[in-house]
Amino acid sequence: MRYRIIASGSTGNSIYIGTDQHHFLVDAGLSGKKIEMGLKEIGVNPKDLNGIFITHEHDDHIRGIGVLARKYQIPLYANERTLNGLPSHVGQIDESLKRIMDTGSVIEFGNLQIESYAISHDAVEPVGYLFRHQDLQLSILTDSGYVSEKMKQKIKGSDILIFEANHDVEMLRMSRYPWSVKQRILGDSGHLSNEASGEALADVITSDTQKVFLAHLSRENNLPELARLTVATILKDYGITEKDVQIMDTYHDKPTSLEELKEKRARILF
Repeated sequence: MRYRIIASGSTGNSIYIGTDQHHFLVDAGLSGKKIEMGLKEIGVNPKDLNGIFITHEHDDHIRGIGVLARKYQIPLYANERTLNGLPSHVGQIDESLKRIMDTGSVIEFGNLQIESYAISHDAVEPVGYLFRHQDLQLSILTDSGYVSEKMKQKIKGSDILIFEANHDVEMLRMSRYPWSVKQRILGDSGHLSNEASGEALADVITSDTQKVFLAHLSRENNLPELARLTVATILKDYGITEKDVQIMDTYHDKPTSLEELKEKRARILF
C-alpha cells in the first residue's frame, strides 16, 4: 500500500492511497491541476483513479472533485447526505459517478478494504476513512472537534495515522479571528488542537504504529514545529518517544514523499 499526502491544511486537502491494482484519492480540495501534478510526480495517471472518497462537503476538501470527476470519469464515494450537500460551484456531476457509501460501511477492491466511520465536525455527515491491505491499516482522522472512544477503537493500532493537529489554543485565542469563529474551532464540532491531538494519539498508538502524520494544520494559528513539539511532549509523558513512533509533517503547499507500507514493524514494547 502506497500513500502520499498531496496537501493538508485549511487551504486544501487531498491524499493519494493505492496498491499495484487500485488507486484512490481521499478528498480533492485543491485545483484539479495541482492534484494532477501531485499524482503524475509519482507515476499515477489521474485516469487510472478508481475513486475519490469524500470526508465532507467543505470547500477545502471538495474544490477539485467536479473537474476531476468529469474529466476522467472518476466515481465519487460518500454518504448520501454529503453527496446531496455538495455546493453548486462543484458543477454538474453525472449521477452515474455518485456512489453512496453509508457511514460505517466497507467497500472492497481486490485485497484492499475501505471503511468509513463517523467523526464530529460542522458538516452534514462527516467521516474518516480506514484503508486496510492484508494485515496493515492506514487511518485518516481530520476535521473533528474531539475523538470519541468509538473513534479511538476504529483507529487504534493503525500502522499509519494521518491525524489532525489543527491549532495551538493560545495562538487561536490571540488571533484576529472573530470570537464566533474561535468558538466554532474550539467546539466539539470544530478542530483538534495540538494538545487534544497528543492526548488522543496516546490512546491509539500501539507497538504496530510506525508513523503519525500531523495533518490539517492552520496556517494562522499553528506552526509545524510547535505541533510536532507539543504532540511529542505529550506522548513522552505516556512513555512513547520518537524511537517508538515517527512524528511526520504535512504541508499546505507541497506534497509529502511517496511512502510504501509493506509489512508490520518489528514489535516494540512501550
